[in-house]
Parts: sequence; C-alpha cells; structure tokens
Amino acid sequence: MSTSASKGIAALAVAAALCAPLSIARAADLPVRPEGPEASAYVPVQWSPWMVRLRVLGVMPDEGARLSAGGAPIAGARVDISDTVVPELDISYFFTKNIAAELILGVTRHGIKGDGSLSGARIGNTWLLPPTLTLQYHFDGFGPFKPYLGAGVNYSIFFDEQARGGFTSLRLSNSVAPALQAGFDYMLDAHWGLNLDVKKLFLDTKVKLNAGAVRGRVDLDPWIFGGGITYKF
Repeated sequence: MSTSASKGIAALAVAAALCAPLSIARAADLPVRPEGPEASAYVPVQWSPWMVRLRVLGVMPDEGARLSAGGAPIAGARVDISDTVVPELDISYFFTKNIAAELILGVTRHGIKGDGSLSGARIGNTWLLPPTLTLQYHFDGFGPFKPYLGAGVNYSIFFDEQARGGFTSLRLSNSVAPALQAGFDYMLDAHWGLNLDVKKLFLDTKVKLNAGAVRGRVDLDPWIFGGGITYKF
C-alpha cells in the first residue's frame, strides 16, 4: 500500500472517531421511530415544553355561610351564589414530558342571594378573578389519550362588588385557597387536541354588609368544569 493511501485511511479513521460522539448525542435526542403499521405514517416532531388551551368553564359554587349581626349569629342564615359560564385561557409549561405547571386565566361574575333564614333577600353581585396555578403529572403509555392529575393554589380577587336589596354596601376579601384537578387531553395530531378538565377549589372569603353591621365568612368551594381545544407547540 502506498504512503499516500495509508495517510488517507488514517485521516478517515480520525474523522470517524471525532464524529461518533456527536452522532450518538444527536441520536439520543431523536424520538423513537415506531415499528409496525404505524411506521409508514410516522413523522418525527421536535418536542416543545409549551401548551395552551382555550376552554369554556362552568363555575358551580358549593356554598355555605356563617353570618352574624351586631356580634350575634344569625340562625339558619345561608347564601345562594349563582353558577356562571365563561371563556378561559390556560398556559402550561412542561418541565419534563410528565411534569407540568398550568396557570388558568379567566373572570367570572356571580349573583348572591340569601337562603335559609335569609331566603328571598337579594344581597348583591361581584366579579371574581381567580388565577389558579397547579403542578400536574401527565401519564403516558395511552397513545393519543393523555390523562393528568394536579394540585396547586388559587388566589381569588373580588372586585366591583355591588349591594342589592336593602343592603347599602357589600365587601368581599381576597383569599388564597388550595386546588385539586383531574383531566385529559385527546390529541388529534402532534399539535391539536381536545381537553376535558375538572377542578375543585376550597375557597372561602370574609364578607361585610352595611359597613360591617352584618359580617361573617362565605364558603364558595366551587367545582370548575372545563372543555375546549388544546394546542401543543
């Protein structure tokens, strides 16, 4: 073998040795190609940590109340807080393919009436901004069906309260509450899917009526049912 040929073979060997680690690293980052009938339709997709959903929410309070007037409990006093349906946007960030954080954004309006011994009394209306942050675990191994469970915290901001009936003022305090969540996405392709979701907030707030002449705590404890469209970047 000639000297030039030997040098050429040696150069190729060195280049192959240098490129091998890079090829292995790149291969480790690629999704696994399926085998069988699915292989012909397989298109590799680069993984992204971001997901958004546009949903319609049904907010259904599970209310209760403990009210007093002049320091004396009002026996049998309860409240009735109206259900509402609103649009909602949520943003999810995946730390891994199984663990994600979700933030929901929406605004609801509720009417408040008396119940029990206060039955028939109109109390007022309020707007509620309830941003909720949950940490989720997304299960895999179910194909396009992507179930998840979550738990987190809600911070509810009450604003534009308006007294009604014989009351002259209504004030509800902002509140922090724990939240539980369950749901699933059904992916139609690599990016688009459908979502169903349910949350339970353990939310209560301080209430003052007529500048504190009537005061106490109101439990909202809403169930939040959602359904809509998922987009995975």
